[in-house]
Amino acid sequence: MIETNHLPQFSAVGMIARWQPVHLGHLAVLETLCQQAESVKIGIGSANVQNVRSPFKLSEVGAMLNLVLVDYDNYQMIPLPDLNDGPRWREMVVEKFGQLELFFTANPYVRDLLKQVYTIRHPVEIVPAEKRIPVTGTQVRIAFAKGEPYQHLLPESVAAYLENNNLIDRFRQQYGLETLALETIIQKE
Repeated sequence: MIETNHLPQFSAVGMIARWQPVHLGHLAVLETLCQQAESVKIGIGSANVQNVRSPFKLSEVGAMLNLVLVDYDNYQMIPLPDLNDGPRWREMVVEKFGQLELFFTANPYVRDLLKQVYTIRHPVEIVPAEKRIPVTGTQVRIAFAKGEPYQHLLPESVAAYLENNNLIDRFRQQYGLETLALETIIQKE
């Protein structure tokens, strides 16, 4: 595990996630990365997909990331489409991200694809224990689908963006029932 109290300043780090939506757990990781590295490359995974797991458009995800990183200027967003071809996807990532000191991912498949190229760490490792917030995008999307409170799971700016642009209503109309069906299947396993 990385000791964040003694963490050296990195020149370049990268991370890929879907950010669907950007939640408080993401915020803690993103802020820590931007504080600890001169350059942060933020991959937006599944950039060419809009479905129940990736309900927000690339432009919407970009807007959410910019909102939560308004105090930083050391990051670059890199859209990464799904190619359904692991080796080709890895080549694309390496081409777009270049040389990095560390690469952060919580996705085991992405970790396995990139471990021969980058030193891989789980994003939670970089966040000080007192700043870790255990929340997932799935939890947030289920709260949206059920009409339950979700504001406590999101940065205020993201919640306002989603509400002001009717994106939660759109999510419920397009993916609400499918989200609830998936939750039922997951709970039975």
